[in-house]
Amino acid sequence: MRFPILKEQLDIITANTVEIISINELEQKLAESIKTDKPLKIKLGADPSRPDLHLGHSVVLGKLRQFQDLGHEAILIIGDFTAMIGDPSGKSKTRPQLSAEEARQNGVSYFEQASKILDPEKTTICYNADWLGAMKFADVIRLSSHYTVARMLERDDFERRYRSNEPISIHEFLYPLAQGMDSVHLENDVELGGTDQKFNLLVGRDLQREYGIKPQVCITMPLLVGTAGEEKMSKSLGNAVCFNDLPSDMYGKLLSIPDALIAPYCKLLLPGGNANGNVILDRIVDSPRDAKRTLAREIVAQYYSAEQADDAETHFDQVFVHKKTPDNIELFEFESQSLPLVDLLVILGAYTSKSEARRMIQQKAVLVNDVKVEDTNTLVALEDKPTIIKAGKRKFFKVAAKKSF
Repeated sequence: MRFPILKEQLDIITANTVEIISINELEQKLAESIKTDKPLKIKLGADPSRPDLHLGHSVVLGKLRQFQDLGHEAILIIGDFTAMIGDPSGKSKTRPQLSAEEARQNGVSYFEQASKILDPEKTTICYNADWLGAMKFADVIRLSSHYTVARMLERDDFERRYRSNEPISIHEFLYPLAQGMDSVHLENDVELGGTDQKFNLLVGRDLQREYGIKPQVCITMPLLVGTAGEEKMSKSLGNAVCFNDLPSDMYGKLLSIPDALIAPYCKLLLPGGNANGNVILDRIVDSPRDAKRTLAREIVAQYYSAEQADDAETHFDQVFVHKKTPDNIELFEFESQSLPLVDLLVILGAYTSKSEARRMIQQKAVLVNDVKVEDTNTLVALEDKPTIIKAGKRKFFKVAAKKSF
């Protein structure tokens, strides 16, 4: 295939990156790719520690998509083996390990969600348990001999924990080596990651060199700040906008971001060819509210459609601006004449557990027919006429008794 000229590729690849190690090597690899008409192998590794992807993941996935569009080979590594170790990056304590079954199950969900950004037909997906799981103990010893404890302690999170007398398990030292072996196995040309992955990416570069492979170029991308405007986006911190959020929830969360995040969200989350990007940036000073609404619509449209983005905005205005109950609430019918509200909230999916449901009732976050409920033992009568349950700010449910004919 014909690749775009070197300068055009470099302009696209370098946009919004934090660091490229090294830019000269990247230029050389791209020039050789054009000369030989052979695509570069671009690797992105992902440990499926959680099944839900959020907009923070889209930053590096978007860069991988750019490489795809330029004609290069995108390789998505699902770290089902490394997830069983637990990535210590940025952690102040040992990370919980997943079972092989959990890791593989999360990995399938990861690829399905990542396909909202990547072209799945042009993405090579691999599971690193296929080669890491086949290594023998002698192989692990040989691998470990290529790195010293002193080099490992150069890593910021390890150094902090060591100085604070926080325990560091030996298996955590094996994590970057295992991730590096992915690069050795694949012999990829480039590896992508967030800034918190820099150490791991460099280990892969070093190991390739140790095994006689031309070292990969490491490209790090910014970490997206969460909706609260403080820490990086993370579902565990409750500041994430997830790929699988309902359009109305996604829109509402994006409207909640501080004004200071509008520009970086616009820069990192909208494709380079998005015509509304400059419009949003121009509106920030005069009307941050309008800029934020446009940004929210554009992002929802990316993951759903323009029509669903418009519906999400209409839903938001109806519920939060005009304080009305939305029209399109799904109806759930039950055989019982009544059900405990706590049970009902879990059945409907409003909350994941009864303890969470009780806590939200105690915080007066649950309404039944517009009346706040404070008693966790409340029973909801199910009649022919639907009852409206509101959980939190955005979740509405309509429940009724199943009609008998």
